[in-house]
Amino acid sequence: MKKFIVSTTINPPTSAIRKFDNFKDWTLIVVGDLKTPKNYKLKNGIYLNVNDQNLLDKKLSDLVGWNCIERRNLGILLAKKYEADIIALVDDDNIPYKNWGKNLLVGKKKFINTYNVKTPVFDPISVTKYKKLWHRGFPLDMLDQREPKFVGKKKIIVDVQADFWDGDPDIDAITRIMYKPNCKFEKNVFPFYCKKFSPFNSQNTFLNSTVLKDYFLFPDQGRMHDIWASYFLQYKSNVNVVYNEASVFQKRNVHTAAKDLSDEFIGLKYNSKLINLMKKKSFNYKKFFSKRAILAYKQYLKHF
Repeated sequence: MKKFIVSTTINPPTSAIRKFDNFKDWTLIVVGDLKTPKNYKLKNGIYLNVNDQNLLDKKLSDLVGWNCIERRNLGILLAKKYEADIIALVDDDNIPYKNWGKNLLVGKKKFINTYNVKTPVFDPISVTKYKKLWHRGFPLDMLDQREPKFVGKKKIIVDVQADFWDGDPDIDAITRIMYKPNCKFEKNVFPFYCKKFSPFNSQNTFLNSTVLKDYFLFPDQGRMHDIWASYFLQYKSNVNVVYNEASVFQKRNVHTAAKDLSDEFIGLKYNSKLINLMKKKSFNYKKFFSKRAILAYKQYLKHF
């Protein structure tokens, strides 16, 4: 089985990247950007510099743009070119535990703790002990309705495995400003699943290569780039998303709360509309995303 890790960075190799670079049976791909140090080097993995990305697909590279996490699309395409079976998407500030990437659920049929909710979208953090928090990208107008109901164990084939993150978790700027959490998620609730739409990120997530055609980080979406990619994948394909125990500690890179909030405003404004359109099967991404984002996705599809 061919397993790849894909990350983007504007930093020198971080402690997280050095650890990912040394995992056996995994090949690390780091996608550079204009701000990435020119002397960036990996011990074992592949560094995709600006020229490498343009050689891979110059048109897509130009459409995605620079100085953005959406450059990760180029790393995904390189992993596909190398015939990856599983692709792990990670951030360079998520320090992996020793158990990271072991006992993978992706591609396997497993009995999974299953939940249901009244809302059309499921908040994975609501299953844990941190009831005041919510996952980045969960619609705020549904917060008071998100109580999960355990309905037993269901045997499913896992297409996407979204591992959690201890430390500073993946919450939106509003939640972070309010609570400034430092989390240690309990293990006994994992893994779990809900058949409703649910947000997952691109910072500690494992994808079966069979879903890649419908997984794309659309540019121009601020900090909803990976969240809307997760919703779009679930809309396009009948995938099963399973949430698993924390396998990283996020020692978050420097962020400005005001900028994060500004970049998340598009989600605050449109998350509910997007989800409701998807629920009604009336979502048209050509009317929802920018022209540049649509052209970028069409270019991405040429690789499939």
